[in-house]
Amino acid sequence: MRSMRLFLLFAFNYLLLLEAYRFTEETDKQSLLEFKSKVSEDKKAILSSWNNSFPLCSWNRVKCGSRHKRIIGLDVRGLQLGGVISPFIGNLSFLKVLLLENNSFGGSIPQELGSLFRLHHLLLGYNFFRGRIPSRLFNCSRLTTLDLSSNHVGESVPSELGSLTKLIVLDLSGNNLKGKLPASLGNLTSLTVLSFNENNLEGEISDVVARLTLMAALDIGLNSFSGAFPPPIYNMSSLELLNIAYNGFSGSLRPDFGDLLPNLEELTIGSNYFTGAIPTTLANISNLQKLAMELNGLTGSIPPSFGKLGNLQVLSLGSNSLGSRSFGDLEFLGALTNCTQLNVLTVSRNRLGGDLPASISNFSMNLTILDLYKNFISGSIPHDIGNLIGLQQLSLGNNLLTGALPTSLGKLSGLVEFSVSSNKMSGEIPFSIGNITQLGKLYLYNNSFEGTIPASLGNCSYLLELIIEHNKLYGTIPQEIMQISPLLLLSMSSNSLTGSLPKDFGRLEHLVNLSVAHNKLSGKLPETLGKCLSMEGLYLQGNSFDGSIPDISGLVGVKEVDFSYNNLSGSIPRYLANFNSLEYVNLSYNNFEGKVPTEGKFKNATIVSVFGNSNLCGGVLELKLKPCFSQEPAKGTNHSSSKKKVVVGVCVGMSLLLLLFIASVSLCWFKNRKKNKTNEAAPSAVGAFHEMISYGDLRIATDGFSSNNLIGSGSFGTVFKALLPADNKIVAVKVLNMQRHGAMKSFMAECEALKDIRHRNLVKLLTACSSIDFQGNEFRALIYEFMPNGSLDMWLHPEEVEEVRTPPRTLTLFERLNISIDVASVLDYLHVHCHEAIAHCDLKPSNVLLDDDLTAHVSDFGLSRILLKFDQEYFLNQLSSTGVRGTIGYAAPEYGMGGQISIHGDVYSFGILLLEMFSGKRPTNELFGGNFTLHSYIKSALPERVLDVMDELILHNGLRIGFPVAECLKMVLEVGLKCCVESPMNRLAMSEAVKELISIRERFFKSRRRDRH
Repeated sequence: MRSMRLFLLFAFNYLLLLEAYRFTEETDKQSLLEFKSKVSEDKKAILSSWNNSFPLCSWNRVKCGSRHKRIIGLDVRGLQLGGVISPFIGNLSFLKVLLLENNSFGGSIPQELGSLFRLHHLLLGYNFFRGRIPSRLFNCSRLTTLDLSSNHVGESVPSELGSLTKLIVLDLSGNNLKGKLPASLGNLTSLTVLSFNENNLEGEISDVVARLTLMAALDIGLNSFSGAFPPPIYNMSSLELLNIAYNGFSGSLRPDFGDLLPNLEELTIGSNYFTGAIPTTLANISNLQKLAMELNGLTGSIPPSFGKLGNLQVLSLGSNSLGSRSFGDLEFLGALTNCTQLNVLTVSRNRLGGDLPASISNFSMNLTILDLYKNFISGSIPHDIGNLIGLQQLSLGNNLLTGALPTSLGKLSGLVEFSVSSNKMSGEIPFSIGNITQLGKLYLYNNSFEGTIPASLGNCSYLLELIIEHNKLYGTIPQEIMQISPLLLLSMSSNSLTGSLPKDFGRLEHLVNLSVAHNKLSGKLPETLGKCLSMEGLYLQGNSFDGSIPDISGLVGVKEVDFSYNNLSGSIPRYLANFNSLEYVNLSYNNFEGKVPTEGKFKNATIVSVFGNSNLCGGVLELKLKPCFSQEPAKGTNHSSSKKKVVVGVCVGMSLLLLLFIASVSLCWFKNRKKNKTNEAAPSAVGAFHEMISYGDLRIATDGFSSNNLIGSGSFGTVFKALLPADNKIVAVKVLNMQRHGAMKSFMAECEALKDIRHRNLVKLLTACSSIDFQGNEFRALIYEFMPNGSLDMWLHPEEVEEVRTPPRTLTLFERLNISIDVASVLDYLHVHCHEAIAHCDLKPSNVLLDDDLTAHVSDFGLSRILLKFDQEYFLNQLSSTGVRGTIGYAAPEYGMGGQISIHGDVYSFGILLLEMFSGKRPTNELFGGNFTLHSYIKSALPERVLDVMDELILHNGLRIGFPVAECLKMVLEVGLKCCVESPMNRLAMSEAVKELISIRERFFKSRRRDRH
């Protein structure tokens, strides 16, 4: 009886266990079916085995336990599944491994994952999850791997993360996490890999990493961490990979860095603010494979001891201040020939000098990238450079190299990019260059290469960009280049090429930019030019092309067209007006005739230039062309009647001219002789404006030149705000004080300078008034577009401005940098890119005006000089001892010693302007006197005491915590100092100033760039 009871008890328990087993297996099955139901319809077929026809444990991508047949693993990586994750996944209570990475799942990460208490590995990377990290996830205390990388997870990093003490790998990179790292991460003492790369995190990390002593890989790049290099990292003797690139770390590396981290394999600390010398002890890290320290402020030499790193594959030290521009800087290159695994070597944008050693030809054949761009390297390219048969990129541009290109370059058959641009190289381009059949980009511009363009370039069938401009090349354009169908950019401008454009240019159907400007090309333009349907820029100016413009109506995407300074004739094609993408068209100085279109793009005179075509007529008023008249009588009209009308018209016209002459003589009788002479000069410049406005109109528009409308005053006149009733437009009216000596010359200079130039950062001169006031006195006024935010001077020195016009706030560092780039850009345009170079001669903050979005516009060209138009005698007349040469403090020192006006004087003024913008001090401040100037004041404070001389208002306006303001200001002020050195020839060119300022903005404000530059 007892045994029977025991049997029944065991049987009952067995049935209960069987039922439980059946139920839990069914639970797993239903959970997976629910998971499948949330997958996007187009991907469900991938999970076709997930149905009731197959046993659960035979379903694809599912793994069951051997004892209890419950699901312990789910791996659907890389199936590109979409949809959301079903919360029923939390019922897979035996799950240990959940791998969902490399799919397209969206929505939030389910809180129900926190029920999976047996979970060891959770990989959700490379999906589209949003929202926060679920708080219940921290119940999964057995997790050793947590990967949520490359999603859109936001908010802060939860402090509860520190409770997952068994974590070995934690990867939260590529998300939208922000705030500071919680100190609780220090509890994760088992971590070997920690990655927060590419988030928006900030603050210091030294407290967090202090306890992570077993770390093998630390990756926190692309955040906003700042401060000094965290000392606790030096204690991580197991560290193999360290990436803290693209943050805000500063300070210098410890000299014994290499001895403290002997097991390091990868060290990536680029795009920070580290300074000082590279520790020579890095050469003691025998396992080091990658060393990346680019975009910092490192100085000193590159240690030759790096040659001991036998495992080194990547050495990236670009964009620092390494080297001394002298002999010995390149000693490390010879040492690196011992690094037989070296694959990438880039030391571009440093200060390395000396001759390029022949030993570089002995580098490893594994070397694929050799980048020495923008240094001070001299000498010639070694003859045996062709030994580096593994090279794919060879960048030697912007150095001081001389000599010819070695013929052995032809051996580099795998070379994809080759640049020696902006050097001093000469000789012919070797025919062997055509053997580099994989070549994609060839940059030889800004040298002194001569001879003909080798026809062998036609063999480079993968060539995308060919830039050989600004050399001394002659001969014809090889027909073989037309065989390179992938070509996107072709620039051969500023050479001495002759002949015509090849007739089959249309074969280059992918060509985006073509420039053959400023050569000696001639003949008719090929008809096939219109087949280059991808064309965006077409630059043919400065040649001797003749005939009419061929049919290029198919180039609907073209943005810029320049046919100026040729011998082209015929009419202007009307279809140009309908090119929606057109931003600039220059047809000046040709022989075009007939009517200029007035519709479409030709409505905007600021993007159209047709000067120097005497037979053109019509167009919009701003083009200032003569009106078009019909030359033939209408059909069916009487010829004698037409002739009578002509005779009557001529008589009436003659009578009017006679009356006008008599009136002019009468007025002149009341003028003195000096004023008569002055008036004779006025029409030439004033006539350039399409629409004159009367004195009476301006008097009404300014309410009788009321002081309520007064904007400001200058050397030669007063500026009023005016409302023109004709189009209800607010303008600025500059009324010249004709009693002031030089006022008429100022008026003429401003008209002459502004009538033909166009730039977005110039104040636009709308029209002019040359009239007589109600008392019979001469009246001259210039009408400009109105700048609602006033002058830069008002913003920099608000304490000196009347209370009603004080700016609402101070300018931020970012805004000041943008304004300086605006001003530098327009000076570069005036000096280099106008038809004739123009010197402004009076640049200062009061002549820089700001529109409603604080874009800068340079104004007041009353002292400007068109440098190539006037001869020396003119200058002597204009710039006598009583002439005005600019404003004290801003005028170049050579002007005070009788020096000639030049663009270098503007550069000096810009340098002073730049120093004033960021220091807040005028050059005429009472602090300065004698040899102690604004220039010397700033120079003496750099680099250590830069914050002592800066405008303190910058610190309290628009800067995020941890922003390296001192480093940014130092670089900006250095540009200013280079612009206003005493010797004119040693001053920085405006084109270089623009590049340097934009580079500074890119570095420090990369997430806030303005598209307009």
